[in-house]
Amino acid sequence: MDWVTRMNEAISYIEDHITEKIDYSDVAKLACCSVYHFQRMFSYITDMSLSQYIRRRRLTLAAFELQNSNIKVIDLASKYLYDSPEAFTRAFQHLHGVTPTAARNLGTHLKAYPRITFQLSIKGVTEMNYRIEEITAFSIVGLKERINTNDAFSIIPRIWANAQREGIFEELWKIRKLKHKLRGILGVCADGEFGKNEEFNYLLAITSDHIPPKGMIKIDFPEATWAVFEAPGHPLGIQEIWKRLYTEWVPASIYDLAYLPAIECYLPIEENKNELWIPIEKKR
Repeated sequence: MDWVTRMNEAISYIEDHITEKIDYSDVAKLACCSVYHFQRMFSYITDMSLSQYIRRRRLTLAAFELQNSNIKVIDLASKYLYDSPEAFTRAFQHLHGVTPTAARNLGTHLKAYPRITFQLSIKGVTEMNYRIEEITAFSIVGLKERINTNDAFSIIPRIWANAQREGIFEELWKIRKLKHKLRGILGVCADGEFGKNEEFNYLLAITSDHIPPKGMIKIDFPEATWAVFEAPGHPLGIQEIWKRLYTEWVPASIYDLAYLPAIECYLPIEENKNELWIPIEKKR
C-alpha cells in the first residue's frame, strides 16, 4: 500500500468518526507510523495541526446542520463533543464570526473547510543528502520533558536554553559513549509507548551506558535501520529537513517510518552541520 493511499485512509477514519472521540494512535496506525510522526507529517503538509483540522471539520459540519435542520444548539454541542453549549458557541463564533443561532438565517456568511485529500506531487529539485545506517542496540541518558505537540516549537528552544544555563551539556558530555555514530548532543522526539494524542516526551540526551544521574532517565534502543539526513549550517536547518522528509522523501522512498523515537543529533560547532536520524523499515 503506497503513502498516498495510507494517508487518505487515515483521513477517512477521521471523517467516519468525526462525532466520536478520536484516538490519534488509531489514525496513525492506518498511516503506518507513530502518533508523533503522523501529527508532524500532517502539520508540515497541510500547514495546520491535526487537532485544528478536526475542530474545523466538526464546526463546518455543525454549520451545515444548523442551516438544514431544526437540531437544537445544545444537541449539536453534544454531538460534536463540546463540554457545554457555551463552549460550542464560543468555538463556533471564533471560526465562523457569528453565533450558532445567527447561522440559521439565510444570507449569513459562514466558512466551510472541506475534507482533505492527499495527492503525490513531484518535487526534489534540491538534493537531500542522506545515508542509511545499521546500528546495533544502544542506550541514551538525558532529561525528559512532556510537551504538547502544538507548543513544541516554542518549548523545545526553551529547554535547550535552560540546559545551557544550568550546565547540563557539560554533565551529559562527561558520560557520553566514545566513538558512537550518534556522537553529538541529542534531541529525542520520543513516542511509541510514551506519547499519545496531543503530547509526546522530549529528551535532551547523549548516547551512554552510564547509570542516569539524578533527575535523568535512560532509554534503550534496539538494533535498527536509520536514514540519516545532513543539515548544513545553523541548527535551525534541521527544521527544513523535517519538512522535506515528510513532504518529499517519505512519499517517494522505499521505506516506512519505524516505531522508534526520531533523533536530532547536534554535532560540535566546528563541523558546521547537524543530523536528523529517522528510524525506518522496508515498506511492507
